[in-house]
Amino acid sequence: MDTENLIQAADQARQKAYAPYSGFRVGAALLCRDGRVFTGCNIENASYPVSNCAERTALFAAVSEGYREFEAIAVISDSADFTSPCGVCRQALSEFCGPDFTVFMCNSSLAYRQTTLSALLPFAFSL
Repeated sequence: MDTENLIQAADQARQKAYAPYSGFRVGAALLCRDGRVFTGCNIENASYPVSNCAERTALFAAVSEGYREFEAIAVISDSADFTSPCGVCRQALSEFCGPDFTVFMCNSSLAYRQTTLSALLPFAFSL
């Protein structure tokens, strides 16, 4: 899958976000090594800690289906700024993705910046 299609998948997932409290809709598309894509959106809850980010929604969906090897993720929001995974999502991704894992941080215009997980999380926790 090319970058533009991965970003489009993330953008479509963003449309499904449940964000009645923040109004900040986020979508993510996670590319598996075999080419399959899992998408996720943020899902808020009145008890904020119960909420889940788009990146982890996509990651958990993939892992629950038996996938463990990933190539890239695209993350997009309604913001004109480039959307970066939060610290919790960075750590969750580091459990399954190597330091060279590609992260496409997108904005609402579908423009993107490309980086790696190690650039976003240089000292990931691991056992």
